[in-house]
Amino acid sequence: MVSVKTAENNEDIKKIAELAEVIWHEYFSSLLSAEQIDYMVEKFQSYKAISAAVNNEGYRYYMAYCGDELCGYLGYHNEGGGRIFISKIYVRADKRRLGIASAMLEKLTIDEPEAEVWYLTVNRYNSGSIAVYKKRGFETVKEQVTDIGNGFVMDDYVMEKRFTDR
Repeated sequence: MVSVKTAENNEDIKKIAELAEVIWHEYFSSLLSAEQIDYMVEKFQSYKAISAAVNNEGYRYYMAYCGDELCGYLGYHNEGGGRIFISKIYVRADKRRLGIASAMLEKLTIDEPEAEVWYLTVNRYNSGSIAVYKKRGFETVKEQVTDIGNGFVMDDYVMEKRFTDR
């Protein structure tokens, strides 16, 4: 059984950061170098980075549980004007295809009913995730290469989902 709760405190943020470390190293090793994974985890997925996003930038995080076990997370920012940026959506490899991402997106739908557009970035070579997003109604709207420092770039598609019934 999958349940989704909103991260509420520093202990929750710590759990998300620990899970991020696991997921990023298991999933992205076929797409990125170990050095870039380590750099990106520290810069974007660490306790410090997630805490800053929540406490200083207005991001919210969901934690997905399979029974009592944390198995996924989603981070987003309501930018106003009906736009939601989904900055993170990750599920542990051994828990994929169980409806966990769908459960987190359903919670987002409930918590942000006024949203007209959801958008996200995804590595251009991450064909599995791209296929999942397309199945859920996202469309590629542009390509972007972002310098993230330390000699690394993110080579992404920007995908969005528009809600016409709201």
